[in-house]
Amino acid sequence: MELYDIETASEVYMKGIYTAEETIAHNSRQMIHDVRTKVDHFLGDRKFTVLLGGEHMVSLGSIEAHAGHFSDMSILHLDAHSDMRDSYEGDKFSHACIMARAKETTAHIVSVGIRSSDASELGNMDKGSVFYASANNKSKDWIRKAAAKLSRNVYISIDLDVFDPAIMPSTGTPEPGGLGWYEVIDLMEYVATRKNIVGFDVVELCPSKYNMAPDFLAAKLIYKLLSLKFT
Repeated sequence: MELYDIETASEVYMKGIYTAEETIAHNSRQMIHDVRTKVDHFLGDRKFTVLLGGEHMVSLGSIEAHAGHFSDMSILHLDAHSDMRDSYEGDKFSHACIMARAKETTAHIVSVGIRSSDASELGNMDKGSVFYASANNKSKDWIRKAAAKLSRNVYISIDLDVFDPAIMPSTGTPEPGGLGWYEVIDLMEYVATRKNIVGFDVVELCPSKYNMAPDFLAAKLIYKLLSLKFT
């Protein structure tokens, strides 16, 4: 992957990017605790922190740590699934419950790209803050409206299945009708120029040895977000 970003005319890696050791845990609760502890340490050291996963519940530890450092924090949630089940298969810490658990930290969640939900989730969702992929396809103004719902400090959580599986098939639960690359980048650019992005995560990559393009998409997405943040 080239380290020069064309749109921002920058080389963000020159500001310094540190890759921490992988966090390994035997269950979701331990992972959440360990991630929260590590992210809290980095934030206390005034570092901008990016989390890479892995199953989406890994994001909860990072969200909780950021909320402890930034007041009035909202979450911009990009995903194919609403992830608002209170529990899934008896587990409150399943990937299908990540935004339900995040809502216990901050109720200010804006979800974009959603195109799969269970009926049990509907009562837990703020319909005015959900931007369904099908509606976005018909609107020219959805990016502005979504950004207007966010507070000043924004944490971004990106499940890679928000992208259309034509360009991102390497996820555990792909859904048809997802967003394109430039739709997501346009949203990120709009938010980056109007809000304070305090941190982000990119999760749910399921690499395939037969198609490496999705791996490069994930890597470039991370680098692009860093470029937008620090330009």
